Amino acid sequence: MTEPTDIEGLVARMLEAHLPNAGELRGVERLSGGASQETYRIVAEGPQGQRGQTDEVVLAMRRFSGAGDALGPGLAGEAALMRAARDAGVPEPEVFHVLQPEDGLGEGFVMEWLEGEALGAKIVRAPEFEAIRPKLAFQCGEILARIHGIDLERTGLVDRLARVTPEQYIRLTWELYKSYPTAQPMIDYTARWLLDHLPANCEPCLVHNDFRNGNFMLSPDGIVGVLDWELALIGDPMRDLGWLCTNSWRFGNRALPVGGFGEREDLYRGYESVSGTPVDPDRVKFWEVFGSFWWSIVCLQMAEHYRTGPDRSVERAGIGRRCSECQVDCVNLLIPGPV
Repeated sequence: MTEPTDIEGLVARMLEAHLPNAGELRGVERLSGGASQETYRIVAEGPQGQRGQTDEVVLAMRRFSGAGDALGPGLAGEAALMRAARDAGVPEPEVFHVLQPEDGLGEGFVMEWLEGEALGAKIVRAPEFEAIRPKLAFQCGEILARIHGIDLERTGLVDRLARVTPEQYIRLTWELYKSYPTAQPMIDYTARWLLDHLPANCEPCLVHNDFRNGNFMLSPDGIVGVLDWELALIGDPMRDLGWLCTNSWRFGNRALPVGGFGEREDLYRGYESVSGTPVDPDRVKFWEVFGSFWWSIVCLQMAEHYRTGPDRSVERAGIGRRCSECQVDCVNLLIPGPV
């Protein structure tokens, strides 16, 4: 991994070698957000137009932070996923360049910069999205069905992605928790509940595995880009629907279970309109429970990264503190009665 002081020079050299039409580099800024990868905003001079004027070019760069998921496809795989999704009609930015060893920037890729909102709290509350919010759950269902319909063999993604059954995913996550020196009884209780309620007859397909409010870019007209494919795998497609309904991603609006902006019925209708496959609400609930279970353990992982590396940023510590919130969500989902 390069030091921050090296970034501008390395990016300038990469643009000159692979994206010469972008013109001379003007600036590189690391953006906040993202639990496991770094994102940068790159501004370049742009191509020369009429009368010698130039049009500014803005690009985005995704780069490995050292905190990725062991099951993930890597950033080169993430770029391939975005290209396949774009071809399938999923709103995606165009990927221009996958970083090479000679670029000196580590693993990552450079893509089109999209204008829109990705902050979940604003998507839930901002007045400019008031007209689109009632339609958003249906649109999410349509997009997820297109993702799940991508041909893994034809695109070559079958060779890039881990294949994980529901039971394997639970046990892998539970074992990660057990590696940390902390006892959290609700995590153990939830793991046992999940193992006792495994979904049957899952037809595996491409799963985005992190499709939620905060991981897509929104304009007042709808979703303009699906982001953050670093956790994609081959598994049960209902994982994506359950994760979108997980309480952590409602940003305080518990009344609307789909991302804090929509109803389950609209999500299911959107999904069925494209996939032709009826949604089983019990399977979605299973994965909603798993979502709070999984995120509680990832929060512990982020706290561990803060304590021991590889990333000791305050953001990791802030995410780590949310473990208890996720455990309360598991209580509300699994144990009847008031808390």
